Amino acid sequence: MDLFRGRESAAPAANLRSEPPVTASGASNVQSATQWSNGYVTAGASRAGVAVSENSALSIPATLQALRILTGVFAMTPLHAYTKGERGRASADHLPSAKLFRESPNSHQTPFSFMELAMADLMLSGDFYAYVSRGNGFSPSALTRLLPGSVLPVQHFDRADGITVFYDATLPDGTRERFPSRDILHVAGFSRDGINGLNPIRYARDALGSTIATNQHTADFWGRGGKPSTVLQTSGKISPEDKKAIRYDWQSLYSGLSGESVAVLDQDLKAEFLTHNMKDNQMLETRQFQVVDLARLWGVPPHLIFELSRATFSNIEQQSLEFVIYHLGPHYTRFAQAITKAFAPHGHYFEHLTDALTRGDLKSRMEAYWQQRQMGMVNGDELRRRENLSEIPDGAGQEYWRPSNMAIAGQRPAEQETDNVEE
Repeated sequence: MDLFRGRESAAPAANLRSEPPVTASGASNVQSATQWSNGYVTAGASRAGVAVSENSALSIPATLQALRILTGVFAMTPLHAYTKGERGRASADHLPSAKLFRESPNSHQTPFSFMELAMADLMLSGDFYAYVSRGNGFSPSALTRLLPGSVLPVQHFDRADGITVFYDATLPDGTRERFPSRDILHVAGFSRDGINGLNPIRYARDALGSTIATNQHTADFWGRGGKPSTVLQTSGKISPEDKKAIRYDWQSLYSGLSGESVAVLDQDLKAEFLTHNMKDNQMLETRQFQVVDLARLWGVPPHLIFELSRATFSNIEQQSLEFVIYHLGPHYTRFAQAITKAFAPHGHYFEHLTDALTRGDLKSRMEAYWQQRQMGMVNGDELRRRENLSEIPDGAGQEYWRPSNMAIAGQRPAEQETDNVEE
């Protein structure tokens, strides 16, 4: 049976593999509800009673700042190609695939904007997809980002080769096809099946919804001019029509930012204000906790989204280093390995260079450089390149130092010739 077309077919010979078709059939609907529910278009009500979607999540200042930090720092980290050799690794940035991520991924985006968008898709929808255009010699020539929700991974299992993944995708020109994995660059986030990344907005809907509800409550309070709710009461009986008229007149005159008119009541009406003690309700503490909770959700230290209540100079420096290692580190590895798998020839690999993010202050950096120079780990030109300086002329910076008081373990130092100099 053809698993992808859903119809009966002749059984293949015992010694031949049955390959699934690459072109999607007319019955294959890439715009299925299952597919769209995995993308950023999903919106659903949280327990707080508000709808949570990508747009509403981005309306939260802490979320917007966290994503700006994550996507921006990730995109500014250069991605290099390397080749493995007997004497270590060497740069391979001349590869056509490497130039996509170093110079121009397509006709309209810079490498920074492309990687920033890729990271945003990964964080908000759980997956990043791009269509790979190829030129002469089957080399990749352009990467086109595909909208979240427009791609559906499908898999075919073969006992000899395991699972083969194909992609039902809608391209920007509106065409829909089934593509092999070589034509789609797929970077999946945290996953439970190894193929589809989990959508953070869906799984953290209640945490985001409570924050959105708190923001809406605060906005409504100040939209009433900071006034508490009001109860108008009288000893007489009022008809439903009069109640509506009185309520309308009161709200139009005494609510809102400009509701500062003097109230004049008749019909024995009395106004009673329902007080709301924001301090007793711990409104500020609630909003502060929600900022920390969102920092936990998106994986950024609180001080990077300007929650500085518990920050000190010493722990900020340590948290910034942990941000690169523990928060961005998995994303660097996730992207680098996916790009290596998709584009790198045998013996080559991609890796992000994070030296600029982990470098300390000038004094600490110079001390580290001096120790490396004395130990013979680097030469002068290598250190100058780290500081974006040109090489020393005439090859003077290519020599490696070796401390004169050092010797190889287990060997006797060579006897030095001395001149017979009369003292």
